[in-house]
Amino acid sequence: MTAPTPAPRPPQTPVALFRRVLIGGGLLAVAVALVGGGIGLAVDGSRGLLGGLVGAVSAAVFLGLTAVSIIVATRLTRGDMLNPAYFAIILGGLFVKFAVFFALALALRGQDWINGTVLFWSIVAAVLGSLVVDTVAISRSRVPYTDAKLPGDPS
Repeated sequence: MTAPTPAPRPPQTPVALFRRVLIGGGLLAVAVALVGGGIGLAVDGSRGLLGGLVGAVSAAVFLGLTAVSIIVATRLTRGDMLNPAYFAIILGGLFVKFAVFFALALALRGQDWINGTVLFWSIVAAVLGSLVVDTVAISRSRVPYTDAKLPGDPS
């Protein structure tokens, strides 16, 4: 006998996709905080711990800003990705991310209470991990890129 074929998964909305990205990004930030903070604590005591924790928190904020801006843009434009407001919201979110990153980099430059090397490597780990989270979430999603009806589809 042949195994029954599983029922196809229903299509996913972009909002549901980016909720999944937010959850994965949160889990990634916790992992970076634990690993980066632990390594930082072992290498440089409390300065290293703070470097790992600040890197994890900043990475979580930046990951969250991207996903939230896409969720907000999708909801405000009712899913019309060709609406200029959609692009304005996304670009505004990117501008906010750049401004916050620039301010954070200036504020943390040369601080004695933080280990800059641990901070740098925890941010690098979070950025690379976010690429993995995004890739996995998008590759497993079923977001249709056309709304054409196929023969046999229910109306």
